[in-house]
Amino acid sequence: MSESKRTVVITGGSMGIGRAICLRFAREGARIIFVHYDPDDLKANETLGILDKADVEAKAKKLDVSSFSDVEEFFQEVVREFHRVDVLVNNAGITRDAFLMRMSEDQWDQALMVNLKSVFNCTKAAMRSMMKERSGRIINISSVVGEIGNIGQSNYAASKAGIMGFTKSVARELATRGITVNAVAPGFIDTEMTRNLPEKAREAFLSRIPMGRIGEPDEVAETVYWLASKGATYITGQVIHVNGGLYM
Repeated sequence: MSESKRTVVITGGSMGIGRAICLRFAREGARIIFVHYDPDDLKANETLGILDKADVEAKAKKLDVSSFSDVEEFFQEVVREFHRVDVLVNNAGITRDAFLMRMSEDQWDQALMVNLKSVFNCTKAAMRSMMKERSGRIINISSVVGEIGNIGQSNYAASKAGIMGFTKSVARELATRGITVNAVAPGFIDTEMTRNLPEKAREAFLSRIPMGRIGEPDEVAETVYWLASKGATYITGQVIHVNGGLYM
């Protein structure tokens, strides 16, 4: 493979928004490494199959992104094999919904560890290569819920709001090193996660969206890709909302 090809690392890349991001970078011909933590490799293998048909170099790895040591080891392997990380997309996320009165400590901790600590882990591990090269793009996937909150999702909202603050702070730290750090905050997107919502909850969300429809993973992926493109060289520390007007 040509050394000019960008090496792109995407967390939570086996399905949903993560898969759409993988496929968008595949159109560029980038070298794609995505990680997942699915119970089995079915979705990851499906994504690898699609990427193979797109004729791009792609690898998948099962990784607990909430583990600092595991993430460190993973990025060391990536840099040893490919010499650099050009783009990092922190997309991994889970929900552990419950009213706060009924929320367990474990539900709180799981959401914060996977959704927020993983962003710290992966960014810290990837930025060393980027700082050495004096270039890089980091895009963190937040959520509209981090801005507006949502009943039964205090843990999820806290983690996604934390990503926004983290993004702005790290953007300031890395700007002089030629590295941009931005966040994308999707609204109500048609993914495996949202399909499991009760019908009444789906209808309630739709009634609040001025555009009157659910968003598609590809629409989020296009925004992520743009932030990693030459068109966004002077953009850093921003939260870009992709939500059909749900939050303005």
